[in-house]
Amino acid sequence: MISVTELLSDRSIRGNFFAPEVYVQGDFESGLIENRNGARLLALPEVLLKGIFAALENELGSSASVVLFKWGFRWGKNFYRRFAEEVSEYYGISLSQMEMVQFLQCLKQCWKTYGWGLLDLDASYYPQGFLVFQIQHSAFAYTAPKNKQRMGYAEAGILSAFCSQLSGRNLHCIQTQCESMGAGANTFVVGLSERLKPVAALLEEGHDHTTVMERLCHQSVTPKE
Repeated sequence: MISVTELLSDRSIRGNFFAPEVYVQGDFESGLIENRNGARLLALPEVLLKGIFAALENELGSSASVVLFKWGFRWGKNFYRRFAEEVSEYYGISLSQMEMVQFLQCLKQCWKTYGWGLLDLDASYYPQGFLVFQIQHSAFAYTAPKNKQRMGYAEAGILSAFCSQLSGRNLHCIQTQCESMGAGANTFVVGLSERLKPVAALLEEGHDHTTVMERLCHQSVTPKE
C-alpha cells in the first residue's frame, strides 16, 4: 500500500507537462507567448505559412523541397534539445530511462500542443529497421498547395533530426502519403539513408505506402548474391 508520504514526495506521478492549458502561457494581448518554463514561443499564422510555400515555389520550383527539409532538420535539432531538457527536468529522468509508453505520450502531446497536428507512431516495421510516423490535421499540409506533390518536407526534416538525435545515428525521413493530395494522414518513413533510397523511385512509379513498405522490408532481408 502506498503511503501518503510517498504520494507527496518528488517520486509521485506527475501530470502532463505539455497540457496546453498550462504549457502555453503569456500575455496574448501584447503577443507575448511563452511556455511554462518561460521560454519564448513563436506563432506562425496561416497566412505566413501559405506565403512561405508560395514564395519558395515561385523562387525555387522543385528545389523548394530541399530548402524546406533543411529548415525542418535544423528546427528538429533545436526541438529535440528543448524537448529532452524539459521532459528530463520535469520527470527527473533522462529520455533513455523513460518507458516507451511515457515517452510517446509526451512526444504526441508536445506535437499537438505546438499545433503541428496529431502524431502517431507505427513501430511494426522496427524489426526491419524502419519507423513509420503518421500526422493528421497537419498545419503544414493544410496550408500547402493542394494536389501537386507531397508537401511535408519540413516535417520530414524535423522527424529526421529528432530521430537522429534520439538514436545517435544519422537517420533520414521520407514522406510517402500527404493530406494535401487527399490522403487521410501524412505518412513518413524513418530509417538509414542508404536503405531508404528506393522510396523515391517507388513513389514515382505510383506505388502506395503499403507497397513501398513491403518492397523496403523485402529488400532489407534479401541476402546478397
